Amino acid sequence: MKNILYLFLLISQIFFAQGRFEAGNALYQKGQYKEAVQVYENIVKEDKLQSAELYFNLGNCYYKLNQVAPSIYNYEKALVLKPNDPETLNNLKFAKKLTIDEIKEVPKVGFAKLIQNFTSIFDYNMWAKIAVAIGFVFLLSFIGYYFSKATIAKRIYFVGMFIFLIAFALSISAAVAEKRHFDNDRVAIVFSEMSQVRAKPQKSANGIILLHEGAKVYVLETTADWKKVELTDGTQGWIESSTIKEVK
Repeated sequence: MKNILYLFLLISQIFFAQGRFEAGNALYQKGQYKEAVQVYENIVKEDKLQSAELYFNLGNCYYKLNQVAPSIYNYEKALVLKPNDPETLNNLKFAKKLTIDEIKEVPKVGFAKLIQNFTSIFDYNMWAKIAVAIGFVFLLSFIGYYFSKATIAKRIYFVGMFIFLIAFALSISAAVAEKRHFDNDRVAIVFSEMSQVRAKPQKSANGIILLHEGAKVYVLETTADWKKVELTDGTQGWIESSTIKEVK
């Protein structure tokens, strides 16, 4: 009985959140961006809804309001849930043009780039589902090989088993690589108007670079009220935790 009641409450919450999401969309279409932001943010806080579309719409609202950091932050949140989405990537590119800092991004090259380009086609959950599907087909091929009487059929099933086994191993490896990348890739956005990256986790330490609202960093470690970060150009230093907001 408790499980049925819980399921009913969950379904009701989803429908209620969907209704508020549509209300937020209606406000956005009318150009009432501040009101739409309030509706969307309430869905995130109260309904705990995780949706790429919701964060994408939030990013659009903040972009229309010229709020750089929240715009970029929500586009990045959307990309966590829906990697490589072309529309989100395009809007994020325009949002980044509003930032002050011009920090070059050092791209990966060679074999590492090829591997990342391949594994990033899907997120780790999708790769896991693909692995399960391939494993099932491999099992069917094995059954076909075991029960087949004709030599040609056995050869076809054997070759199929070999191909599906390789595909299974590749999909598992891709899933593991993407999960590791997801866990280690701690993206954060600078929310303060200005924030100094320092050589040590101390306000008296030498400044390395001054970052402005909307800058993107990668969190490497945390200590007290400071976080060690790496910029997209490879520069590392310490920044006050209160000045940035992690995407995940």
